[in-house]
Amino acid sequence: MVVSKAWTLRQHFQGFPKASDFHLREETLPQPKNGQVLLEAVFLSVDPYMRPYSQTMMKEGDVMIGSQVAKVIQSYNPSFPVGCHVVSDCGWRSHWVCDGAELTPVLPDWPQDIPLSLALGAIGMPGLTALYGLEEVCEIKKGETLLVNAAAGAVGSVVGQIAKIKGCRVVGCAGTDSKVSYLKELGFDQVFNYKTATSLEESLREAAPHGYDCYFENVGGKFSSVVMPQMREFGRIAVCGSISMYNDTTPQTGPYVHTHMIFKQLRMEGFLCARWKLKHQQSLRRLMAWMTEGKLRCSEHITSGFNNMPAAFMGMLQGDNTGKAVVKV
Repeated sequence: MVVSKAWTLRQHFQGFPKASDFHLREETLPQPKNGQVLLEAVFLSVDPYMRPYSQTMMKEGDVMIGSQVAKVIQSYNPSFPVGCHVVSDCGWRSHWVCDGAELTPVLPDWPQDIPLSLALGAIGMPGLTALYGLEEVCEIKKGETLLVNAAAGAVGSVVGQIAKIKGCRVVGCAGTDSKVSYLKELGFDQVFNYKTATSLEESLREAAPHGYDCYFENVGGKFSSVVMPQMREFGRIAVCGSISMYNDTTPQTGPYVHTHMIFKQLRMEGFLCARWKLKHQQSLRRLMAWMTEGKLRCSEHITSGFNNMPAAFMGMLQGDNTGKAVVKV
C-alpha cells in the first residue's frame, strides 16, 4: 500500500491566497486493479487559472486542481508500462491510482536533452494555449503587430516567440527589468516594464505608433482599457486570462470597451485550449520541432519539494517566475 500526500483547499481564498488556506493530508491508496496504474509525481504545475477555477469549480476540502508529469511505478494496464511518463490532471498529489482514461503519454520520441518538465510548459498546455490563441483566435498574419502582456510568463513568452516565427512584430511588457531583458533575448521587438513606466498609454504608443493588429490578453483590468483605443481597425483580441483581477475582493468596473469594439470593428474572443484537443498531438509536435530547431526557447522557475506547492503557487501569482513555474518532487 502506498501513502500519498495531497494538498487540499482548506478554505476558499479571500483576496490573495494565504498559507493557511491550504492543508496537507495523507491518504492510503488502494492496490491497483486490472487496467489501473499507480502514478508517482515527478513535476507539478502551478498556473494562474487555478485561482479563479478554485472559486468556481472546487469545494472546501477538495484536492487542489492541476497537472503533473508522473512516472508509472506499477501497472496493470498494457497501454502504460512501468517506467513510462504521462501527463495527469490528478491535482496536487504525490501519488495516484487511475485507469489511464485521462492520461496523456509524453511524446514517445521526447529528446533526452529536453527536460520532461516542459510537458507542463512550452510543450504542454501553456504552449498549446499560445499556439491556438494566435492561430485559431487571432488568426495572426505575417507583418502584423502583436501586443502580449504578462509576456515573461509561461504562455506570454511562447506567444511572442511563435509570433516572431510567423514574421510578426512583437511588443511585450513585464513587471521587472530582468524580465524585460529576458524578452529582448528571446527576440521581442519592443519591451517595457509596465511597473516603472510613467504612462502605460504612452509606452504602448511609443512601442507601436500605428497601433496593434492583435492583442493577446493575459492581464485584464485597467491594462485592457488602455489598450483598446490603440487597436487597429479589424483588430483581433485573444482573451486568455485576467490575472490582475483574480484576487480582487471588490469587482473592478469600467471603462467599457463597446465604443472601441464598434467603431474599430474589433473581434474579442475568450478561449480554452481544450476546444482544439483533437489537434493536441499534432500541435505538440510542432512546438517540439520549433524547440529542437532552436526557434523556441524556454525558461523555468523550479521550486523543489512537494511540501512547497502552496509557496510556489503564491509566488507565481505575484510574479516571482520568469517562464513556467514548476515544482520538482
